Amino acid sequence: MIKYKICSGLLLILILSVSVKLKSQNVIEELTFEEVIQLARQQSPDAIMAKHRFRANYWQYRTYKADYLPNLSLGATFPEFSRVIKKYQNADGTYSYVEDNVNYSTLNLNLRQNVGFTGGQIFATSNLVRTDELGGDRSYSYLSTPVSIGYSQPVLFYNEYRWQKKIEPLKYEEAKKNYISSLEEVSIKAVNYFFDLALAQQNLQVAKINYSNADTLYKIAKGRYNIGTIAENELMQMELSLLNAGSSLNSAMVDLEVKKFQLRSFLGFNEQVDLKLIIPKEIPELTVQVDRALEIATRNNPDIISFERQLIEARRDVAKARSEKGLQADLYASVGYTQQSNELSSVYINPQDQQRVTLGLQIPILDWGLGRGKYRMAQSSQEVVKTTVDQSRTDFTQSVYLNVMQFNLQDDQLKIAAKSDTIAQRRYDLTKQRFLIGKVDVLDLNVALSEKDVAKINYISALRQYWADFYTLRRITLFDFIKDQPLETDFKELLK
Repeated sequence: MIKYKICSGLLLILILSVSVKLKSQNVIEELTFEEVIQLARQQSPDAIMAKHRFRANYWQYRTYKADYLPNLSLGATFPEFSRVIKKYQNADGTYSYVEDNVNYSTLNLNLRQNVGFTGGQIFATSNLVRTDELGGDRSYSYLSTPVSIGYSQPVLFYNEYRWQKKIEPLKYEEAKKNYISSLEEVSIKAVNYFFDLALAQQNLQVAKINYSNADTLYKIAKGRYNIGTIAENELMQMELSLLNAGSSLNSAMVDLEVKKFQLRSFLGFNEQVDLKLIIPKEIPELTVQVDRALEIATRNNPDIISFERQLIEARRDVAKARSEKGLQADLYASVGYTQQSNELSSVYINPQDQQRVTLGLQIPILDWGLGRGKYRMAQSSQEVVKTTVDQSRTDFTQSVYLNVMQFNLQDDQLKIAAKSDTIAQRRYDLTKQRFLIGKVDVLDLNVALSEKDVAKINYISALRQYWADFYTLRRITLFDFIKDQPLETDFKELLK
């Protein structure tokens, strides 16, 4: 009895302290399941990180697109000073050393355009150079290139731009699909956090009811014991039930605060917000056709785009390795005008023609199999990628089938859990009434109590599993089967 009084006193203090704490909260937010999902997709840290990952992929794609547009740049060098001793050969074959003290000032304008078809680059330049001789006889001169147009072609047999044109649009499309998929991942997390707290709320409510019932039944048992209608063993069992109910109530209160903190943190709320959840009562009447879900998933899922991209990248690596093991060539050609003058006003008058052509060849003669080895490695990597992608496609198909089947079964599981909860509650109520009139003993009452609590937990768990399966199916297919439409987002809004 002394232990019971101590436990009851501690329990009362804990209840009062938690009650005061809850009253001190500034805001009480009652949130439905749909509101929690929406808040998570808008302001959770996971959603914000997904947005910034998409932005990074967008600017990578923009960089690729900008690489195919004309690029105009202005460059200047001032000063470029040089003071060195140089060796010169005289007319009679002897050598002499003179001091070269000079400064160059350069201004240039460059226009460049990459050529995706060939992998080369067209360019146009305009230069002006002033040379100042700083020795004993100070002088200066100008050298101009009014215009020079040319073309450069690196690595004649491998075109990086052609492969970029195939890969980069796929990567950007994959990034958009990945962003939508990431939001569905956020929704799945929100489902778990929501039902963690919903279950904690339910457990606290059950614990309070159980404690109240245990207290009432213990008082009744004491009265019966005093008049000799029950044995001391049964009284002790009722007292033990009361103590266990008090312990469960304490644990439920602590667990509720922990689950509130986790959901607040996930939704971006501060500690001044006290959350209270409204558990959904209804689920949509929905059956998903497996073949339709597979067709939609194959069209929408970012993994499918990733498989195609990986295969193209593997082919690119093989083509690059093949080009590097054989003949390589660099071509540079330009035509334009140039003029030299001691006066700036005349450096652009009557310019002279200038041409420049360079063709560089590199033919491997003895590389100890280095180029061939890289080529073979690229081929092996390509085969590995093909095998991995084929296996991933098979796993993907199986995953869609399994998730659809699991989801279609879950509504039946939820109905069974709801029916079990109703029956278990009814059985406990009847058993409690029969206990009060002495028709059943305390063991039967405890069994009914345990079954009632388990049934309530199973119902919340079945509800959690239903919505988790639903949003998992959305993530795989990027399709809303309730609204019967693809999942979409305003990507322009994300870039603001």
